[in-house]
Amino acid sequence: MEPVSRRDWRPRGASLDESAITSLAGELKLSQLCARVLAGRGLGEARAAHAFLKARLGALPDPARLLNMEQAARRLARAVREGEPMVVHGDYDVDGITGTALLVESLRALGGRVDFHIPQRLRDGYGLSADALRAAKAQGKGLVVSVDCGISAHEEALLARDLGLDLIITDHHQPPDILPPALALINPHLPGDRFPEKHLAGVGVAFFLMLAVRRQLRDEGWFAGRPEPDLRQVLDLVALGTIADVVPLTGVNRILTRAGLDLLARDQRPGLLALRQIAGVREVTCGIVGFQLAPRLNAAGRLEDATLAVNLLLSDDPSQAQSIARQLDDCNRERQRIEAQTLEQALERLAALNQPQRRSIVLADERWHAGVIGIVASRLVERFHRPTILIALDQGRGKGSGRSIRGFHLYRALHRCGARLQGFGGHEYAAGLSIAEAELESFAAEIESLARQELREEDLRPQLLHDGEVALAAFVKDAVEELSALAPFGPGNPEPLFRVNAAEFQRPRCVGREHLQFQLGQGDLSLPCIAFGEASRWQGINGRVDVLCTPHINRWQGRETVQLRVKDLRENSRG
Repeated sequence: MEPVSRRDWRPRGASLDESAITSLAGELKLSQLCARVLAGRGLGEARAAHAFLKARLGALPDPARLLNMEQAARRLARAVREGEPMVVHGDYDVDGITGTALLVESLRALGGRVDFHIPQRLRDGYGLSADALRAAKAQGKGLVVSVDCGISAHEEALLARDLGLDLIITDHHQPPDILPPALALINPHLPGDRFPEKHLAGVGVAFFLMLAVRRQLRDEGWFAGRPEPDLRQVLDLVALGTIADVVPLTGVNRILTRAGLDLLARDQRPGLLALRQIAGVREVTCGIVGFQLAPRLNAAGRLEDATLAVNLLLSDDPSQAQSIARQLDDCNRERQRIEAQTLEQALERLAALNQPQRRSIVLADERWHAGVIGIVASRLVERFHRPTILIALDQGRGKGSGRSIRGFHLYRALHRCGARLQGFGGHEYAAGLSIAEAELESFAAEIESLARQELREEDLRPQLLHDGEVALAAFVKDAVEELSALAPFGPGNPEPLFRVNAAEFQRPRCVGREHLQFQLGQGDLSLPCIAFGEASRWQGINGRVDVLCTPHINRWQGRETVQLRVKDLRENSRG
């Protein structure tokens, strides 16, 4: 199986009407460049574009539109008023970690008595823990609230009922056909749910639950003699979990993430300030969260105990926060070492299989750590553009993690293979599973059969969607700066990417570790470019080229200039 070397370039959305772009630019006082991006992303109508650019918290939908929300809010409000001890049961990834911290911090601010439990990946596995439910009962808890897990926990929900525990499940994963019996299930994917944003992260669901509980307590007069907490102060946690869970940054998620990133930049939370310092982070962006902060929070849950990360987020002691941040950084370094080793082993296994025509990748190995196989699966998807499932084996049982591509719905595929699995859950592009080693060969064959049914040859080439063809002259400094109004960038709202055709490829040179610097020229204009990690790939290119690039402002020694980050490049066939 050879790595993917060519990508398909396609314009985002339908062909654009230049007069409509000009009209939108005039109405909102925007550059043609910014208006082009908005129109190409379905925001060509001035009111919709304006709402997108402003992303006001006041535009958030009513929490009550989430099914079962009012019942959950009443029960939690009662627990707060009566001083009833309760426990939050989270998950060990960043979404679950931030969601747990958000519920604990908010419920305490409302006046509640609350502890938390995070399962250990290798000891407890994914999801609601039966042992944790029994421990909650033994400790005198009467109410358990899950975050980012529980929607498939049918047996655990039955156990909670038998123990006399009230269970509120908040989750955002795909629901199974048979739902667990709980006091309240809150999940935007539930049949009959009217919430307009179906792609909330688990921490987003938790945030709306807290909005509903605060309103319930307000209506009951709870704040007559005590301060009412400002829940905007936990939006930094919402932004962290939402970005880390790779959900679309559109609609509600965009509003929450934009406000949360602003809060993150103010360094109000000692734990996140310490994490930024240990990571050497100055400016906070979605990319920085996704590649610098989130991996460090995730590392504890992947290798050890994610409780450490929750304690970091809840800490108000700078000294304690610094100590925990150092521990998380050490965990992350070890995670990187194990991940690199696992990737090398997976590539060796693939080469030994010698099956270049496969449309899926399913590999299992006793040497692999269950905490890193999801990351390695992502690396293989990036390299080969095939749905990929890696499975860590231990004494005849396997824990798997999968990542997928456009056109292959991973959760549905696992559902169709459900007879061979001991459990599974997840989304369209990411999922987890457990399986007996004896079923591996048949399972891999079924996944390959499904991939051959659902994926066409063109689906196996990655697509690069761009925001239209422009000339280099469009990248004037003011217009490029204005593009930042479209942030935060991420899934569903990627950084603007433009196609420039028939530009002169000039003065290439290799810098750093495999980075390529060069100039692009059109007419009398020449702009500097950087292509990260592509020096060897584009060796020997000359003459006229077509490029896909993102313009940005490069700040160096007090000077600000436009520079292009080149995503892909081809020799121009007509030049």
